[in-house]
Amino acid sequence: MEKTTIQLSSVTLDRLKMLKSFDRQSYDELIGNLIENIEEETLDEDEIVEIQKGLEDIKKGRVYSIEAVAKELGIALK
Repeated sequence: MEKTTIQLSSVTLDRLKMLKSFDRQSYDELIGNLIENIEEETLDEDEIVEIQKGLEDIKKGRVYSIEAVAKELGIALK
């Protein structure tokens, strides 16, 4: 593995230390995990479009209450 040096403020370093899962976890592994989590949580264009459509439906009143859906499906709500 190629190694490099990066400059961090002491505050950032302390924050990274607090995010470690275990004491001997490398910063490379920690940062890799953080990047992976961000990539997994990022919405793609299709998901954003679907959310926008849903918000538009809400604004225009094209929604059903949970009670109406339950009644239609024959489900009893507690």
